[in-house]
Amino acid sequence: MSGSSNKKSGKSSRKVRVPFRRNRAKPPRVSDWTRRLRESEDSDLDDRRSESVVAKGDLSRKRTITIYEDGAASADLHAGMVIAMRGLYAEVDDGERIWTVTIRRVLRTRLIKERHPVIVGDRVHFRVEAGPEGVKRQGVIESVEPRKGQLRRKSGRRIHTIVANVDQVIIVGSAAEPSPKPHLIDRYIVAAHAGDITPVICMNKIDLDTDGRVVPLLELYAGLGYTTLRTSVITGDNIHELREALRDKSSVIVGQSGVGKSSLLNAVQPGLKLRVGNVIEQTQKGRHTTTTASLIRLLTGGYVVDTPGIRAFDSSLIPPHELEAHFVEIAPRVAQCKFPDCTHTHEIQCAIKAAVERGDIHIQRYETYLQMFEESSAGSHG
Repeated sequence: MSGSSNKKSGKSSRKVRVPFRRNRAKPPRVSDWTRRLRESEDSDLDDRRSESVVAKGDLSRKRTITIYEDGAASADLHAGMVIAMRGLYAEVDDGERIWTVTIRRVLRTRLIKERHPVIVGDRVHFRVEAGPEGVKRQGVIESVEPRKGQLRRKSGRRIHTIVANVDQVIIVGSAAEPSPKPHLIDRYIVAAHAGDITPVICMNKIDLDTDGRVVPLLELYAGLGYTTLRTSVITGDNIHELREALRDKSSVIVGQSGVGKSSLLNAVQPGLKLRVGNVIEQTQKGRHTTTTASLIRLLTGGYVVDTPGIRAFDSSLIPPHELEAHFVEIAPRVAQCKFPDCTHTHEIQCAIKAAVERGDIHIQRYETYLQMFEESSAGSHG
């Protein structure tokens, strides 16, 4: 087929025939004579009729779409970025206005292994139909561009992609109310490495750190080469450093409920007026004030995705043999182990266990590795 040029985008394209989903049109079953005959060898049916279904031709089994050089399908499409999800509806920013669009059913069913086929941060192509007197109505997402920089976790048996197409993840903990959770921070770091995202550790509420407990924790991560921040919304300490870390970057801010993620963003960009909540005193757990991920464009350039608080982070989607690569202090020592398939859990002459005993690898980090390795091993056999 000869190529053509789309007037709106100037991109070359070609029309192709593609099949519908396999269950798009099920052949009708008028009778069950064949099944009944197979079930009984001594069938006494006099009228032994068999089923006959006329095969559909190529024209009825396929549909025509237009493929562009960048992989987008169909014609007359707008390009934009998903800034929020509301059930089966998405809010898409095309650079000029915000569109409320739906997700085509064939796209929803195509990614059956994903909990959400379209997420915040996705770059999508959508169609808008002209309404009465040329008024444009809500559109429908036709295709999603390949994702980069994904933060993902397991949700039941499905993979839950929290956000896509980000450069860095700001992992927020708090000095108190609630207390810091180093193992959760470690899990976020591993998920960031697995998604090809740069992790940044931000310890908030340092005004409550009266005994300096978080200092050694931040020194640990700084010693591993990670950028660390110490912030306080109450005193304003180092808010400017966080603002500079976000400048001209695509970021996602994560952490358990109550650590002050929304409060930090309100401080970074006054006027956002994001909802904030208090920590429940009895449980030291935060209330969920952010219920869905949403993308916020920053006045300083770039954007940040605010996410709901996550108290647990199951990273069992990472295969057990790949886990070692996401711990920066473990990966360089793997070649020193006696056995090439060493899991660093029970083997003799393991360079990783020896480094832990010498204090070269922090025991907290190694314990996180052991926990995640066990989860990943169980998930791979589940």
